Amino acid sequence: MPSVTVFRISGADEAEFLAAVLASRPLHRPWVAPADTAERVHAMVERLQGPAHAGFLLRRRDTRALAGFVEVTNIVRGGFRSAYLGYYAFAGHQRQGFMREGLALVVRTAFTQLKLHRLEANIQPGNAASIALVKSCGFALEGHSPRYLKIGGRWRDHERWAVLAD
Repeated sequence: MPSVTVFRISGADEAEFLAAVLASRPLHRPWVAPADTAERVHAMVERLQGPAHAGFLLRRRDTRALAGFVEVTNIVRGGFRSAYLGYYAFAGHQRQGFMREGLALVVRTAFTQLKLHRLEANIQPGNAASIALVKSCGFALEGHSPRYLKIGGRWRDHERWAVLAD
């Protein structure tokens, strides 16, 4: 039996999500900057309800605690059928396999239910844990993007990792 359940984030999850993000600040910096106010979380949840985005919470089966979050964003249909992945663990749940299991479930959902062909994850080169995570889920390194994404007020280089449905 899987150790995590994966479900779409909704407005009912906002307070619990915010609490997990605030408790995880030291873990997330400098890699990601999640929504960290009630207003930002609400706006994020609203955005993730549309056809171009999907957000998934990972909940431990044993304790019911939130273990992580995965978002599939900028979904493009047609001949491209591609999207970007963002993800992070919550404090106390990292390096225990919850993210690997949850990310694999979200990737499967993206290919089967969302009918995507390609998923891309952009990762800062120094984030060894994130690189190991995507490698364990079948992603392959495609290249390097200098000053790709602004996080924490700085433009940061990223590596492009991708996985295909086939």
